[in-house]
Amino acid sequence: MGLTKSSVGKNLLTKDFEYMKNEKGYTVALAGNPNVGKSTIFNTLTGMHQHTGNWPGKTVANATGTSVYEDTNFLFVDIPGTYSIMSNSEEEEIARDYICFGDPDATIIVVDSTCLERNMNLVFQIMEITDNVIVCVNLLDEAKKKKIKIDLDKLSMELGVPVVGTIARKKNTLNNLMDIVKRVCQKKIEPKPIKVRYSNLIENSIKTLESKMISCNINIENKKMLRWISLKILDGEEKILETIEKNYNINIINNIELQEERNKLLKELEKEKINEKNLKDKIVSQIMKKAEEICKKVCTFESYSNRDRKIDKIVTSKKWGIPIMILFLGIIFWITIIGANYPSQALFAMFGWIQERLFEFASFVNCPTWLSDMLISGIYQTLTWVVAVMLPPMAIFFPLFTFLEDLGYLPRIAFNMDGFFKKCCCTR
Repeated sequence: MGLTKSSVGKNLLTKDFEYMKNEKGYTVALAGNPNVGKSTIFNTLTGMHQHTGNWPGKTVANATGTSVYEDTNFLFVDIPGTYSIMSNSEEEEIARDYICFGDPDATIIVVDSTCLERNMNLVFQIMEITDNVIVCVNLLDEAKKKKIKIDLDKLSMELGVPVVGTIARKKNTLNNLMDIVKRVCQKKIEPKPIKVRYSNLIENSIKTLESKMISCNINIENKKMLRWISLKILDGEEKILETIEKNYNINIINNIELQEERNKLLKELEKEKINEKNLKDKIVSQIMKKAEEICKKVCTFESYSNRDRKIDKIVTSKKWGIPIMILFLGIIFWITIIGANYPSQALFAMFGWIQERLFEFASFVNCPTWLSDMLISGIYQTLTWVVAVMLPPMAIFFPLFTFLEDLGYLPRIAFNMDGFFKKCCCTR
């Protein structure tokens, strides 16, 4: 995969939102939950050819970058990480608005393979908006450590879109991703996302609103957006509807016929105890139900053995959990402090011997005393003391903590401490 120094192209549409477009190639949006490796993938794909700024009127930073794959130019737009695009936080607005109205040629949704079900919420929401979706199942190495297996081909069939497995740090896995991205952008692959089907009453309401929009001469070039817009009208989120009106130059909020139809449908929905307050919850619960259903089909986990159960009963018990945690952490700190003394002494001795040789060399070349004191007694001695004091404990402590993490004990510590953190208001 080569990189190019071509500048980032920008195309400001006649709206308040500034959209990046690649005039010489394809524009690809990168979406995903926070901490799924999205930025690592973006950095690896674009190298140093990146531009960072702020979305107009927003404080959230954006990043765009270019790359070349098989003589084809790509402009990547790194959308802020978000768990959903249904609410009105700044990140969610930016992600939603760019995917809806920025018109990228493809949207890569990066998901965490270790918690696939949770990430599917965003996948289904984006697939309501656009068809040109590629699901990138990242962190496969972490899933392997946790003995999680994901059938990527089956997941692709269930979602109706291309699915690529990646390890963001390994460029060869990103070549597979870029190959799929190129083929989707060139229409050689045409994704056909599976839409979540809601309850019959909600589905009928969506269809009724779609028909009403057409009869009211509300014209939208992208007919596939009608379903999503109808869902937003039913939902009644004014901020989202205002953005839709501005970008499509249509009248929804003040359209009397449309609002009368919506009110009729809401009265029908109330028969199933669905109202404006809980409609969004009903929609999300249906999405999560679909996500759970798919993940059960495509994910397999190594069986949880009786030995693991017995260990968990002890290390997470109310009686022994905290004492065992204190014992383990105490042993680690003891090993770190006592064990660090020996390499520290060795480093002090080695650096001291080198310091004497440096003074001898300075005397041999008739170096001024003030200069040798500044360089050797000042800079060199300070630096070597810091290394001798700090390096040994770090070299002992971090591998030991990594070992505990690999054993799976750190999540148990988090479980034991959860109640205390809640009392301190440190968790949500």
